[in-house]
Amino acid sequence: MTRRLARLLPRRRSSRPPRRLAALLLAIALLPLAPATARAAGSAGPPPSAPAARSAVAAMQPGWNMGNTYDAVPDETSWGNPPVTRELLRKVKSQGFRSIRLPVTWGTHQGPAPDHTIDPAWTAKVRQVVDWALAEDLYVLLDMHHDSWMWVSTLSTDHDAVLARYRATWTQIAREFRDRPSRLVFESINEPTFSATSGDEENYRLLAELNKAFHRIVRDSGGGNATRLLVLPTLYTNADQGRLDALAAELTDLNDPMVATTIHFYGWWPFSVNIAGYTRFDSTSEQDLTATFDRAYDTFVARGIPVVIGEYALLAYDHNRPGIIQRGEQRKYFEFLGHHARRRGLTTMLWDAGQFLNRTTLRQRDPELFDQIRSSWTTRSGTASSDTVFLPRSGAVTSRTLTLNPNGTDFQGLRHGSRNLLKGKDYTVSGDRLTLTAAALTELAGGRAYGANATLEARFSRGVPWRIDVITYDVPVLSDASGDTGGLTIPTRFRGDMLATMEARYDDGSNAGPANWTSYQQWDTAFSAYTGDSVELTAEFLTSLRDGSRVTLTFHFWSGATATYHVTRSGSSVTGTAT
Repeated sequence: MTRRLARLLPRRRSSRPPRRLAALLLAIALLPLAPATARAAGSAGPPPSAPAARSAVAAMQPGWNMGNTYDAVPDETSWGNPPVTRELLRKVKSQGFRSIRLPVTWGTHQGPAPDHTIDPAWTAKVRQVVDWALAEDLYVLLDMHHDSWMWVSTLSTDHDAVLARYRATWTQIAREFRDRPSRLVFESINEPTFSATSGDEENYRLLAELNKAFHRIVRDSGGGNATRLLVLPTLYTNADQGRLDALAAELTDLNDPMVATTIHFYGWWPFSVNIAGYTRFDSTSEQDLTATFDRAYDTFVARGIPVVIGEYALLAYDHNRPGIIQRGEQRKYFEFLGHHARRRGLTTMLWDAGQFLNRTTLRQRDPELFDQIRSSWTTRSGTASSDTVFLPRSGAVTSRTLTLNPNGTDFQGLRHGSRNLLKGKDYTVSGDRLTLTAAALTELAGGRAYGANATLEARFSRGVPWRIDVITYDVPVLSDASGDTGGLTIPTRFRGDMLATMEARYDDGSNAGPANWTSYQQWDTAFSAYTGDSVELTAEFLTSLRDGSRVTLTFHFWSGATATYHVTRSGSSVTGTAT
């Protein structure tokens, strides 16, 4: 990861892209998908990698990133994770991972020019983790991480100094690890980006220059490095066809059979951060994933060149900030990602900055989600249109229907705790429509207290069960509030419901908020709801509002309910009024 996606903050990662890049990211996301068969005119393609390279990348599946540790600035514990232990590596292996990616930021531990000597104590820490992982029979992908934006990005304006430092850094890394087993793999640079350039063609030329220097340094250092597998990224580790074609041209020039390629994937951007109303893993998100993986396959894998998805997750997934991306939609995303990566022969490495595996307790923070991810490495799982059934607190309970997504499996029934529900009495199935009867829902809801009254499991012939929560709710109630442009807390009685997204419009119908190209604002940038008693409007949202102009907010909840609210900014004061 890099600052380019704004996942680097002083002590933690945020999923929010900086405002100057939000429009660019949206523009990229909304571009028509390039045909997977697109090619540079006249390109014959690079030669295939050696069988040893292909088998090594296959053996690395699945992989795990030790994020926010040795890439952290200034030191390994600066971004909230504890010091690395061998027990952590053992835990990672026991959970089915066969490789780790070890992101390292070297530049903050270097001396001055011309030697740019890496602090021996820092090298020793990295070496210890590498050796622990190798001793656990894991592959290790070692990279140069936040250096990409911290100093390498100025290659175009400070060419000779940056290139000299890059060469000095990789010369030391190559020398340190030249005699390690072949299960240690080098990656030239993480998410390469360049500032003050004339555009893509110059960017491609600069990246090719870095990759060529990296390749020559490692190969010339001898020992195991003479034949070590090397991994080269596309520009930004992005999988647009032009990026892939540029890297393919590099591979043709290098003509090295022990080379693999890498891209990163964090999903369809609007879905991955909850903006523009993309709250579900829908056909648009699925098509974006499919097209991305297909392009990587057609450009490289089909030609015998292995691809590593060196990072994957969702930009806004964070155990400390639940609700940005709804739980069931997360599961559908990871289920399909694992499936299509397998279908296209791509090795995947989960980006874990501590949001998945708790490095202190060595337990998964969301075991159900991790079970879904792990299952996707080998098989498909059935899902459904939703993982919730909402029942009003008052009035008669009626039957509810969900659409099953078997994904090639067979639906086998519903379970509540230790009891199997009875087909025909508790539920019916017609084609892909699963209907829970009114009688069963009445029993499951019990006293109809707000919130989840019962949890069911939809079981399929393969994969993991699909969770369905039966929830009692009423339409949420928001109250008047006052504050300033530093933030507004809206007292809210959620009454069993959960916030999905927020729209903002002026009385003239135009969009309000920092993302003024859409009425649906971005979670965390404009609003959030992390407590059970309030919705928060952010300073960024409030300061973006026109002075004296009333804004109508429409809060959308997962039950399908909506609530309308008015906000007006007058100078630095803000008033909120319930409707």
